[in-house]
Amino acid sequence: MNIDQFNFAGKKAIVRVDFNVPLDENGNVTDDTRIRGALPTLKKVLADGGALIMMSHMGKPKGKVKKELSLSQIVNNVADALGVTVKFAPDCGNADEEVSALKPGEALLLENLRFYPEEEGKPVGIDKEDPKYDEAKKEMKERQKAFAKKLASYADCYVMDAFGTAHRRHASTAVIADYFDADHKMLGYLMEKEVKAVDNVLSNIKRPFTAIMGGSKVSTKIGIIENLLGKVDNLILCGGMTYTFAKAQGGKIGKSICEDDKLDVALDVIKKAKENGVNLVLGTDCIAADDFSNDANTQVCPANAIPDGWEGLDAGPETRKLFTAAIKDAKTILWNGPAGVFEFDNFIGGSKAIADAIAEATANGAFSLIGGGDSVACINKFGMADKVSYISTGGGALLEAIEGKVLPGVAAIKGE
Repeated sequence: MNIDQFNFAGKKAIVRVDFNVPLDENGNVTDDTRIRGALPTLKKVLADGGALIMMSHMGKPKGKVKKELSLSQIVNNVADALGVTVKFAPDCGNADEEVSALKPGEALLLENLRFYPEEEGKPVGIDKEDPKYDEAKKEMKERQKAFAKKLASYADCYVMDAFGTAHRRHASTAVIADYFDADHKMLGYLMEKEVKAVDNVLSNIKRPFTAIMGGSKVSTKIGIIENLLGKVDNLILCGGMTYTFAKAQGGKIGKSICEDDKLDVALDVIKKAKENGVNLVLGTDCIAADDFSNDANTQVCPANAIPDGWEGLDAGPETRKLFTAAIKDAKTILWNGPAGVFEFDNFIGGSKAIADAIAEATANGAFSLIGGGDSVACINKFGMADKVSYISTGGGALLEAIEGKVLPGVAAIKGE
């Protein structure tokens, strides 16, 4: 079912949102981007005359109730954004009373789903090596189904609008969909936009296609990198993984971050890029520091000749030129992961050069997709959110979609 075609009048709709927003030490929301992202879907339910039930996780309580991760802290933020009073159910697995009292046009937020281990569906308190693990896993799967069925019982229809968790087969993101027929389950507006944006990048490629993969570890990105090698024209690898590649090719990297057990993987990526005719762009120079600190002493040096006791914390000036050249003429751009330790203001130059080049290319007609928490944080820090085509709310989900994996939260709705 398409959400635009569905009339929520007189119906109770349970919507899986991603309200996993950052809080300060006093429980105040520091960035409400995810709340605002869900508004089109939530407002559609209310405008039609439906009763709205919102469910989300926050943090990683691992099946235990943790006061500092209670969604009660964000009720006022959600109410302000929605423009209606939001009621709160302090136990998501026992909210029948609050749900039955809910009238059309009213909204209810359930407590953190992950206070129940059944949400994630992982056995608790038992190691994978334990002979009874398989039995425990089977039992938890049954408990997960029962939990999903309980959540489903609150509503007449289900809307999946949490792209950030779509890569997880959790009770609220996928299993719950089994308890609704095809005419009563659907993707929300945010999910539809995310799925379309990924499809634009991977299936509707306008060339040249440049992908920028940053971050500290090759290991967390290898699946994506290998999938992209069959699709892109230019692949920029930056951030901490620069030094794994430099060391793999015999370079000296001082005390820079490095995955010594992935040197062969790095060499294999270089080889595959060459075989596929992909222009692999690696850092040639870097801003090295004598300490992991914003106030450290710095010097520009070759990325493969960093002095002992120094570490690369940002892309150097020559590297930034290489990045810019590979980005500015592109027609499809994907950016995931910064070029340096952007949290330190003295090491944002590489990431800013990437952002500037993406903005220029986008102004010239490129489709640019920014995904992953750090890249989004970069774009927001630079005040350039309106200079790119699309900013994804999902980190892991986006990466798995790019890797070519089917997302359980999408498959559960579409019946794939």
